Amino acid sequence: MMNETILASVRGRLLARYTVLAALPASEVDDLCRTRSLQLPAGAELFAEHSPCLGFPLVLEGSVKVLKSSPSGRAMLLYRVEAGGSCIITSSCLIGRLPYSARGVAETPVSLLVLPPAVFERLLAACPGFRTFVFRLFGERIAELMLRVEEVAFQRLDQRLARLLLARVDNPIRSTHQALAEELGSVREIVSRLLKTFADQGMLTLAREQIVLIDRERLQNLADAER
Repeated sequence: MMNETILASVRGRLLARYTVLAALPASEVDDLCRTRSLQLPAGAELFAEHSPCLGFPLVLEGSVKVLKSSPSGRAMLLYRVEAGGSCIITSSCLIGRLPYSARGVAETPVSLLVLPPAVFERLLAACPGFRTFVFRLFGERIAELMLRVEEVAFQRLDQRLARLLLARVDNPIRSTHQALAEELGSVREIVSRLLKTFADQGMLTLAREQIVLIDRERLQNLADAER
């Protein structure tokens, strides 16, 4: 049984992240706080491809990567679910009563609540704010996925890699080549080869799970080059 101190803490975090739920009666919000909670370390799998969907995640802290994998083991990042966000694959699986078509992995330590399917369906029907939240994110995620399809299909990988590196605020960039490959929908070997080419040209230096950008101007010129 959740004591009042813990309940108040969870309630505060839930309403801070998902403000649309503040329209619910206080007793219903407390019931949501008492649903299944998970604390996952970075790298833990939240859901697997082809597995049944057991509930709708409300991410209170951390970030979840949603990835699509091929039989050969190649993986592509579809999108991230940050605290206060929504997983549209989970939503579509619950609405259509379908298994997962991708997998979710904790990118950082994650704290979340998991709403049972019946509770998710009741909120969609009874809470206009929650319904708007879910379907608005559907639209935003579909737009993001269409942009990713366009990038993969029509843009050169070296330009996309240059843009990805420039978009990172940390320097040195702490990332594995595999993680960068997943972001780009490529394979580690090709990304490693491109990074070595960038290093040979003096645009960056490489170390273990670390990339230091040296010549941002040349990287920007590459990213902006005519396709």
